[in-house]
Amino acid sequence: MATIAIRNLQNQTVGQLELRDEVFAAPVNEALLWEAVRHYGDAQRRGTHKTKGRADVAGSGRKLWKQKGTGRARIGSVRSPLWRHGGTVHGPQPRSYAWTMPRKKLQAALRSALAARFQDNALIVVESLEPAEPKTRLVRQALNQLQAAKTALLVHGSGAASEALARGARNLAGVELLASSEVHPWHLLRYERIVLARPALERLQAAALPAPKKSGAVA
Repeated sequence: MATIAIRNLQNQTVGQLELRDEVFAAPVNEALLWEAVRHYGDAQRRGTHKTKGRADVAGSGRKLWKQKGTGRARIGSVRSPLWRHGGTVHGPQPRSYAWTMPRKKLQAALRSALAARFQDNALIVVESLEPAEPKTRLVRQALNQLQAAKTALLVHGSGAASEALARGARNLAGVELLASSEVHPWHLLRYERIVLARPALERLQAAALPAPKKSGAVA
């Protein structure tokens, strides 16, 4: 069973945490990770694109000339898509791009993401993320000490983050603060370092554990 060091904000080792092989020694499914990244990206699309149909453009609905006898093509309205400034046919309309990824597939993607980042030595576990004061400078110093000077994902336990932590991290470029329940595989793959409070890692590990296989009935 693998272990990971638990540190404080001064990067001093204060303990060890055993990790479940079912999660952190699991094979990395790159195809599933790609699908999870696409799932997150599609859900973030605003989908506010819109073109005007013939009912939306300006112009009278009056028939321009009689149907027969003029020698010209028949036409019903100046707003016809065949005319300049007319409506657009089958143009994009506002819609949601979000789609539902099966729960077990999303769980397996989370497992693959955790295993991949553990193999990359990108996971940093701390006893607590709480700074002494709600100051950006203190959070930045702590991340520098933890060798997370570039981009970092900070994961605290469940519920809302404390005011000191939220205010200390909100103005740092390349740093995002999330609760363990909000973490998507996309977040784990995006940042160079993943800094987790100990309770957050335990919750993520429990969420990524595969369901036990049901044994068949004995005849």
